[in-house]
Amino acid sequence: MTSEPEKERRGGPDRRHSPRGGRRPEDPQGYSPLILVADDDADNGARCVAILSRLRFAVAPAHSVDEAVKVMQALRPDLIVARLDAGAALRDEMARDPSIGDIPVITLTPENDAPQLMIEEIRRVLREK
Repeated sequence: MTSEPEKERRGGPDRRHSPRGGRRPEDPQGYSPLILVADDDADNGARCVAILSRLRFAVAPAHSVDEAVKVMQALRPDLIVARLDAGAALRDEMARDPSIGDIPVITLTPENDAPQLMIEEIRRVLREK
């Protein structure tokens, strides 16, 4: 059995009961919001997926508008994070299909591309939803 001071030395304070990432205290056990990451650039998409996964969000990647639409129809994500050259085409496809038209979309730009800004925006949109 380890003592309290020893626990703090090894890994810091006990944070097991603190809400993290995509989970909220009122969410059912095991629930994590599903985020679709639609990005033309494989490196940027992988970086975004890694950041969100580390924060315990469920993540589905897509590398084109067509792939993103198929994922949206199959999985019905809670939110879409998009950095597509054809971002307008994605919004047009969503407008045509009422089953996916109401999914919130965050479009990443150079101004909100920083990981912390992206996470804050995702959390804000999910809270409003």
